[in-house]
Amino acid sequence: MELGKFTINDWSFSFDFVRAAGPGGQHVNKTSTAVVLRFKLYQSGLSEGIINRFSKKFAKRLTSDGELIIKSMSHRSQLRNREVAFARLEGMIAEVAVRPKFRVATKPSKGAKKRRVEGKKRRSDVKKNRGRVDY
Repeated sequence: MELGKFTINDWSFSFDFVRAAGPGGQHVNKTSTAVVLRFKLYQSGLSEGIINRFSKKFAKRLTSDGELIIKSMSHRSQLRNREVAFARLEGMIAEVAVRPKFRVATKPSKGAKKRRVEGKKRRSDVKKNRGRVDY
């Protein structure tokens, strides 16, 4: 299935439809409009890098089986709740799809170290010269 610019396997997700809580009168009591999207991350067919970043970033939301559960019940329509759940999933995948920049650790130059120490000494002198003046 196409999910934005990603393709995921159809068997990696499933839907459960349950009754939604909240206002809605008899309609809520008769229909199961809330959607529970179950997404099996490790069977999704996404690249290994995306799976690793996803499992690190959203570790608290994954079950022990590596399954992500997204619940949507903001709309009265089952179809609309399904679209919202997919949009959330797409947003989560898009968040981790961008590979973070590789950062090269650098050290400050000798001049920068010297300027820092001189600034600290000046500040120390200012604080040292505060207080009572003895004549």
